[in-house]
Amino acid sequence: MTSAVHAHAIQGERVELPVRIRDAAVASAMFAVPADAARAVIAYSGLDVAEPLPGRAICSLAFVRYADGDLGPYHEFAVAFLVRPPGAAPPPAGPLGRLRGMAGVGAFIHWLPVNQEFTLEAGRTIWGFPKELADIPMDLAGRVKRCAVRFGGRTAIEVAVAPGAPMPEGSGAPRVEAYSCLDGVTRRTPWTVTPSGVRMRPGGAKVVLGDHPVAEELRGLGLDRARALSTSTVGHLQMVFEGAEEVRP
Repeated sequence: MTSAVHAHAIQGERVELPVRIRDAAVASAMFAVPADAARAVIAYSGLDVAEPLPGRAICSLAFVRYADGDLGPYHEFAVAFLVRPPGAAPPPAGPLGRLRGMAGVGAFIHWLPVNQEFTLEAGRTIWGFPKELADIPMDLAGRVKRCAVRFGGRTAIEVAVAPGAPMPEGSGAPRVEAYSCLDGVTRRTPWTVTPSGVRMRPGGAKVVLGDHPVAEELRGLGLDRARALSTSTVGHLQMVFEGAEEVRP
C-alpha cells in the first residue's frame, strides 16, 4: 500500500514529497558477482537477485555528492544489487529467458552511509533506506574520481573510478524502482533520474576493502579482486524520489 503521507517532519523541518534533488554528481562501478553469495547477502529483504548471466548477479558501488536538494548538501555511498520485482515468476531458461527476466528489475539498496544527520533521519523515516552516519571524503573534481567510507578513523572501503568516454545526452535510465528493507519491512520507492555529462567505460574501478562488517560481505563477493564490468560518472544529475510503498516479497 502506498503511503498517503505527503510531508514529514524531520528535525523540526517539513519535508514534502516528492523530494527533489536539483544538482548531484555521481561515480559508480558495476560488478558481476556470484549469484548465490549475493542472494545470501540480501536474504533479509525477501527479494531475489536478477541473473543476467548464469550464476551471476550485479552489484553496484556508487558515491554521490549532493550539492543542491530538499535534504541539503551531503555525501553518500551506496552498495546496491539488481533484483527481480517481488512476486515475479522465475524467468524461462536460456539466454532469451534471462533477457526477458531482466524486464522490470530494480535496485535493492543494501548499504547507504551518509555524512549528514538530517538526510540520515529523512532517509530512514521517509523511505526506509539503510542510512548510517560515516565520514565520507570524496574527490569528484579530479580526473580519477575517489571516495572512502570511514568510521571512527577506520576505513571500510575506498573506491577509485577512472575517466570514461562521453555518452550522448539523454543516456541513462529515467526511472528506477529502488527497494530497501529496514526493521523487517521491505519497501519500493519510485525514483526518477535526469543525468547529463555522462561518461562510461569498461572496467576502470579500483576497490580497497577495510575491516567493517559490510567490507567483509563485499570481500565474500570477491569485489576486492574482481574487474568491474563498467564504470560511469555523471557530472550533473537531477533526481525525484516519490513516497515509499511497502511490498510483500
